[in-house]
Amino acid sequence: MPKAEFAERRAKLQKNLDGVVVMFGWTEGPDEVYRVYQNSSFYYLSGFESPGAILLVSPKSEVLFVQPRNERKERYNGKRIAAGDPDATEQTGFREVLGVEKFEARLSKALEEAGPVYAALSTTAKLQALAPMREFRDVNPLVANLRMKKSAAEVAAIQFSTDVSMKAHLSSWKRLQPGMYEYNPSAVFTQVITEEGCEQHSYEPIFGSGPNSVVLHYNANHRKMDSGEMIVIDAAAKCAHYASDITRSLPIGGKFNERQKQVYEVVLGAQRAAAAALKPGVSLADLTALAKKYMDEHGGFGKYFLHGIGHHVGLDVHDLSMKAPLEAGAVVTLEPGIYIAEENLGVRIEDVYLVTETGNKPMSDTLPKEASAIEKALVR
Repeated sequence: MPKAEFAERRAKLQKNLDGVVVMFGWTEGPDEVYRVYQNSSFYYLSGFESPGAILLVSPKSEVLFVQPRNERKERYNGKRIAAGDPDATEQTGFREVLGVEKFEARLSKALEEAGPVYAALSTTAKLQALAPMREFRDVNPLVANLRMKKSAAEVAAIQFSTDVSMKAHLSSWKRLQPGMYEYNPSAVFTQVITEEGCEQHSYEPIFGSGPNSVVLHYNANHRKMDSGEMIVIDAAAKCAHYASDITRSLPIGGKFNERQKQVYEVVLGAQRAAAAALKPGVSLADLTALAKKYMDEHGGFGKYFLHGIGHHVGLDVHDLSMKAPLEAGAVVTLEPGIYIAEENLGVRIEDVYLVTETGNKPMSDTLPKEASAIEKALVR
């Protein structure tokens, strides 16, 4: 993501800003031996990944505060940008890069320009000590309004993660043999996204077979798969910070039985109905009601639809958003599901869609989801 992209986001934030935005990046522990990822909203506005940073944005200024040079930590974790580096502004994309010790003074100066302080609610207590007479407001709505509408660069990043995810799905399907364990196809999925250069899963992969197919967020992935069962595979990659989210439901053994296919076709029909209605001005709540109605009209399955139709996708798989009608530029999932616990039969189909000016564009439509196409793909 080019540095100019982050600068444009901050400029949009400043455009109607009536106060001061303060955001804290992730804090490093005393002996960090595992990978920690930057707070997504902090990254969205800064593009900065090193720990201990602070972002200050007012209507007229923007400053990134960074940690001082620490040679011992750098021996363990690598060299990091410090305020005194000659290329600090070029490396960060900020006109002002200061040490964190100057934050209090600059906050006081910024508060002379504008009124309330916008910050994460979890950080207001420590900020109130610096500005006890100021009004504090939640920063999330401000950032959510920006994050819900993706730029061309963001759409491209999500599409890349989606393409990798589809490739990993297809590879994992080759391990769906009776007698194998859920972790066998899950391992293949992880191998593929790692080989493609993606840094992590979008979320803990779900490979739920048989009775686990009706558990929405099952992720133990340790059960032996049996012939004649369904498996729900809900898994996706996160590449260069951007997530995707895809689910397919498949028959172990390669062929749907009559009941499985009946339920599967209703779920697929509900997704198609929602996709046909997906456009600017429609809400996800509207689409949930539409999908449920479709299920009720095609077999009375609405009572087995246990969740909403979808969510926004971006830096987070459940991206920061507000409950508002969709606009062009939004990227959302459509994921109807039917979960019949008494039959150990769960089916969910999930794809990612870009909302356009005139409707929508599917982003994961090349991954098979017609029942016949899935059976063909499962042939060894």
